[in-house]
Amino acid sequence: MDSISQRPLGVNTWVWTSPLTDATLPPLLGSIATMGFDAVELPLENIGDFAAETVRDSLHGMHPYLVGAMAPGRDLVCADSATILGTQRYLSACIQLAHDAGAPSVCGPFYSSTGRLWRMDDDERASVYEQLRRNLAPLADEAAGAGVVLGIEPLNRYETSLINTVDQALDALGPLLGPAVGLALDTYHLNIEERSSADAILRAGKHLVHLQVCGNDRGAPGGDQTDWTGIIEALDAVGYSGPLNIESFTSHNASIATAASIWRPLAESQDRLAHDGLAFLRSLTRSGTATPLLQGDHR
Repeated sequence: MDSISQRPLGVNTWVWTSPLTDATLPPLLGSIATMGFDAVELPLENIGDFAAETVRDSLHGMHPYLVGAMAPGRDLVCADSATILGTQRYLSACIQLAHDAGAPSVCGPFYSSTGRLWRMDDDERASVYEQLRRNLAPLADEAAGAGVVLGIEPLNRYETSLINTVDQALDALGPLLGPAVGLALDTYHLNIEERSSADAILRAGKHLVHLQVCGNDRGAPGGDQTDWTGIIEALDAVGYSGPLNIESFTSHNASIATAASIWRPLAESQDRLAHDGLAFLRSLTRSGTATPLLQGDHR
């Protein structure tokens, strides 16, 4: 069987809506399952937005994966004690929800609020990384106890100045890396920050726990400039068996469009973005080659 066939192919509900709630989750997951996805990525933007029971009752056989959102005011570094404690409580709730919903991981840029930027020299960066390890450690212990893995995601330079590359993530997390803490990578950010996305995946190696995919323009994967052949070959080389989850966003939701800088539609419809992305991912083979979708080809 092709290695790609063994990896769940999923999509993030941010493609359609934000925030995900108990009211919006069941019909949306029903639609996603009907499209043929194996997995679904569920963003918990606020504690209590949706319940584990709602997730379990709405999966239609799909694998659930949980992601967090580092909104303004969520920081594990360079912040007051109340902010850090509040962020830890939020991430703790994410871990508990993942456990209760049957999700194996909780992934996101769990270090600083998205969009927070500041300059650091080498000594300052080392100090901030040490602070991150200290404040992330109790959450790593919680995750281990819950049987959940925390996947820490590097972001591009326009969304954070703290962890942009795989090498920085490995340096920042250091001794925390293991069964309960790994890396969550996103082909969009890799495309901006890494000289080679495939080489970055190889450097992540056994610590890669989750992969989000999209075109280099944030649209559907496939037919874009991304080296999908190299990426799939690298995933095979490191033995990655986790999901390939499409993460994109809708321009029709003001808050999410602003947060993700989505200023124009990335497909003729959000359903079409998901359909085309899934068709491309299904077309990938063990060797990493793919049958490109021609414009207007909606297989």
